[in-house]
Amino acid sequence: HEREHDREISELAAQHAEEMEKLRAELKEEQRHLLDELQQQMAATHRAEQEQAQLQSQTLHSLELEALRLTLNNMHTSQLELTQSNLRKEKETALMELREMLNDKRAQEVAILQSRHQLEWERIKEQCLKEKEDL
Repeated sequence: HEREHDREISELAAQHAEEMEKLRAELKEEQRHLLDELQQQMAATHRAEQEQAQLQSQTLHSLELEALRLTLNNMHTSQLELTQSNLRKEKETALMELREMLNDKRAQEVAILQSRHQLEWERIKEQCLKEKEDL
């Protein structure tokens, strides 16, 4: 009876050990499965964070480019306005110089015409006097 009891205890102990080994194997498998899931989730999260960071970087880069474009556009506009102002001043100066030159030329021509007129007048006057004397 005692041997039977020992044999049953041995069988129960072996069965217990077998069940424990089975449970350990199941637990290891479950741990491995959970670890794989966790790694996949971490990888997916990491990819999502990288994509988000890349998107933010692209957005920031686009904003910086737009800001630079606007700044360059403003500088270009200012430069064009300055150039137009300078050209307007140069044109006004050139027109004033041309006006002065034309006025000077007109004054010279008027002086020449007056001089010719005076000479012609004197010649006619002398001719008249000569004709009077001849008469």
